[in-house]
Amino acid sequence: MKFDSILHKASGMFQSGKPSVFAALSPFLIEPRFVTRVWGYQDLRPWFDYSSAKTSGEPIGEVWLTGDECVIASGTYKGAMLGELFAHAPEALLGKGWPANGSPLLVKVIFAKEKLSVQVHPDDRLAQKYGEPRGKTECWYALEAEPNAEVAAGLREGVTLDEIRAGIQNGTLENSLAVLPVDKGDMVLVDAGTVHAIWPGSILLEVQQNSDLTYRMYDYGRPRELHIEKSLEATRLKTRAGKVPEKKLEDRTILIDEEYFKVERIPVNVSRASTTLPSAEESTPGLCYLFAASGSGRLASTGFEGFDLPTRGIVALPATSPVFAVQDLGGLDLIRIVPKWPAAAK
Repeated sequence: MKFDSILHKASGMFQSGKPSVFAALSPFLIEPRFVTRVWGYQDLRPWFDYSSAKTSGEPIGEVWLTGDECVIASGTYKGAMLGELFAHAPEALLGKGWPANGSPLLVKVIFAKEKLSVQVHPDDRLAQKYGEPRGKTECWYALEAEPNAEVAAGLREGVTLDEIRAGIQNGTLENSLAVLPVDKGDMVLVDAGTVHAIWPGSILLEVQQNSDLTYRMYDYGRPRELHIEKSLEATRLKTRAGKVPEKKLEDRTILIDEEYFKVERIPVNVSRASTTLPSAEESTPGLCYLFAASGSGRLASTGFEGFDLPTRGIVALPATSPVFAVQDLGGLDLIRIVPKWPAAAK
């Protein structure tokens, strides 16, 4: 069903084909979108009930949880794409004062059976130079990790751009990378300009600016396009990339709090009111997402029909959401993801 038809069915409020008024938006589930990647897996079970039988044999490397093309799975706008709802109701989703610039975050789960390319993401300034709306700063939260799992985040001390170029040409670029061991529960910041690589051995929850912009430096001989000159232009020899220590508070654990996003673990002891989810620093209501890293939960309210949050499911909580309670249905490990708009853009 087209989005305008869904809107018409839901509200009947139109002005030039778009709704003229948006009051409250209730929380809603989002269907995952399974994205094929050459370095991915044939079967994502038991994490997701999905295999390459549904992709004509192509391996699946990423599960997009909040992508613009993800489909809303519950509530009034069930069947619409998430990006369409952001285009039609930005204030109801994000709150007052946010630029109407679409969805601010893309949340993924990364399944790397083989090494990803060595790559770098541009910052906002460089991305806009080449006609893109935003760059990409991201973070990785290890949902699971095998013994001796590693990632690369940044360059070794003293590495130069000439050495990077030579490493690309002769296949020794990995020697210039700063390698980090990864354990379950680790959080790694990868700010824009960081040369990085994800290697097999861990399953990562990736929170990033809503951009799929990647400049590949080196791809282990795969027949994919490289972006060597742009990647060198984007590269910063020193960045803030690396492991981020968690900060335990009385009612939450802050895993990372950066310019574009905040990620927290939220304890739910039987039940927790939605009014307790924002921290004291969040002065005005805004969008957030709740992700069930393990276990399952339920959202219950007198303001909307309750629904379950399944394991590895994600729910969007619009800024205008009615009050509700999160209930633990067993083993719920709840991750709260909060978009932040950089001060310079306000």
